[in-house]
Amino acid sequence: MSLLQRELSDVAMTPDNIRSKRLPLVTNLGIAVAALVVSAALVLGFSIGNWVLVVVLAVGFYLVGLLVVAGRVEGRRAGRDRMWKALIYSACVLAILPLASVVWTLVSKGYSRLDGEFFGTSMNNIGARDENGGAYHAIIGTLEQVGIATLIAVPLGVMGAIYLVEYGRGRFANTVRFFVDVMTGIPSIVAGLFVLSSWVLIVSPWFNDGQPRFSGFAASLALTVLMLPTIVRSTEEMLRLVPGPLREGAYALGVPQWKTILRVVLPTALPGIVTGIMLAVARAAGETAPVLLVAGGAAAINFDPFAGNQSSLALFVYQQAGDASRYAPARAWTAALTLVALVLILTIAAKLLARRNSLSK
Repeated sequence: MSLLQRELSDVAMTPDNIRSKRLPLVTNLGIAVAALVVSAALVLGFSIGNWVLVVVLAVGFYLVGLLVVAGRVEGRRAGRDRMWKALIYSACVLAILPLASVVWTLVSKGYSRLDGEFFGTSMNNIGARDENGGAYHAIIGTLEQVGIATLIAVPLGVMGAIYLVEYGRGRFANTVRFFVDVMTGIPSIVAGLFVLSSWVLIVSPWFNDGQPRFSGFAASLALTVLMLPTIVRSTEEMLRLVPGPLREGAYALGVPQWKTILRVVLPTALPGIVTGIMLAVARAAGETAPVLLVAGGAAAINFDPFAGNQSSLALFVYQQAGDASRYAPARAWTAALTLVALVLILTIAAKLLARRNSLSK
């Protein structure tokens, strides 16, 4: 019998030695409980912290204990695998906790003014001792300003990204890409000052008998400046992810480049493009400084975005949070909850519309 045959016969593959030992669930839970007890005893016994430090130390003790016990039962490789898997799960939970905390805080503090009066009235003629008043004027302002900014920024951003990916070559394309990257980090106050100095102080007097005028449209222009780089960069990355053979197949059939982009490339990248657009919309809806600088804010309802001061939900939250009235904080929390719900509804609607495209499935 050869040496190889003897080795194979010594390690015959029977059902008994194929199976490996598994760490029981009870043991895993016991390690977690022991880690929590030891951590609480150290932190609370020596008065060196609160429950946050208890949880942090308990996670560390649990990972070490899991590595040791699982290494004894399942082997060192399986023990390391269990430890890293538990570490990844812990990091996931740690990342979700702030989001869950924000949502819980918004819902718990914002539900008190979820009534018809809040959504149907404005703050016009509402004093500090009046518990009434609502955010109807701010909701109208947000919808108009963000809507106009989206109508301007989305075509410009998508077409700019198409140019950079499909046509852009040379120094000009690199220059455009550089300025888009620079605009990505521009502070919102700078965008507001730019529109204030250019549109409000220079252009708007032409239409107002020589007098500068605040307006919701000016706020939309400032929000457009903030939305453009996000839309361009996200759309550019999604277009680059479209497989080259899709384009080559269309070109081989004699389809022009513009029709290939319109019928093949854009539908394929549509879900990612919609995600980038909604990120830009969410950022624009939450901006306060541009609206305060160029729209001025108003307590009354103004349906005309091209004339007169106009408010927004973000500005309404800012104003109510700094108001001395004891009824103002409840309005601020409800307005913040309304803003988050509005962005969530728009995002879900956009995702559902993008999913209907057959090429994106």
